[in-house]
Amino acid sequence: MNGKIKQTAMDVWTAVSAGLIVGLAYYFFQNSNGFAPGGVGGLATITYHLTDYKVSWALLMIAFNIPIFILVSIFVNRKLGLYLILYMVVQSFSTELFALLKWKPYCAANNAEDFEIVFACIATGVISGIGFSVMLKRFGASGGTYAISALIKHWRPAANIAYVSFLLDSSVVGIAFFVYGMKVTPVICTLLNLFIANIVVDNVLTGIKNGYKFEIVTEAPEELSKMLMEELGHGVTEIQVQGMYSHTEKFMLVCIIRKRQIGKMMKIIQRFPGTFASFAKVNEVFGRFKA
Repeated sequence: MNGKIKQTAMDVWTAVSAGLIVGLAYYFFQNSNGFAPGGVGGLATITYHLTDYKVSWALLMIAFNIPIFILVSIFVNRKLGLYLILYMVVQSFSTELFALLKWKPYCAANNAEDFEIVFACIATGVISGIGFSVMLKRFGASGGTYAISALIKHWRPAANIAYVSFLLDSSVVGIAFFVYGMKVTPVICTLLNLFIANIVVDNVLTGIKNGYKFEIVTEAPEELSKMLMEELGHGVTEIQVQGMYSHTEKFMLVCIIRKRQIGKMMKIIQRFPGTFASFAKVNEVFGRFKA
């Protein structure tokens, strides 16, 4: 029972925290700077601009997203739908809270020039990307686009849903050109925001604790592995192999290191003539992996 309460508390905390992070990005850097995010939130933001900011952005976000989340609650997963609703409510109304506190958005607070909208766009992508990542890592969903994909997958399991996000984001980019005075800058900012947010999400989801795996074929496994462990501080795994060209027995050493240690690794390998090595990026390292 305590485990379930702890898990529920963690789920609620995650949804609230992610909502505050994304709400902060939208209030301080996006809503007042004339560009839109992607997906369903982008359509709500464009509508907000079309109403000349007379309708609450928070209410528009709720109106566009909550019905989708309710359908997710009914047809896909009740708990997921409820947490998405909580996330969206916090995200939307946190902007109202910031306004009540009279916190000035980026451009308004700094008397920014027009070109500085690009800085606001970058900040939106980075900060909102972190919020999306928090939700995706915990729940596997972070907004209307993901919810729509889940609904399509529920009703049509064989359907290819990869196009859903592409269509929504493309439509927002296209509409933004006409809504924001047929200017190129809002379109570029929308594209840049999408690009940066996706990069942040990818990097967070693939793990901060990543490394590089070296596979080293050598005839001196003892000496080389000893040097690797002493100078790099990482463990080494030895595998006996046979070269198919020479038909001689050799050994392959497997060692995972940090990016900053690649140069040192190369220098160590070069001390052993005839050694062959290859390496590849490892997105996430579990267990006793030293930083």
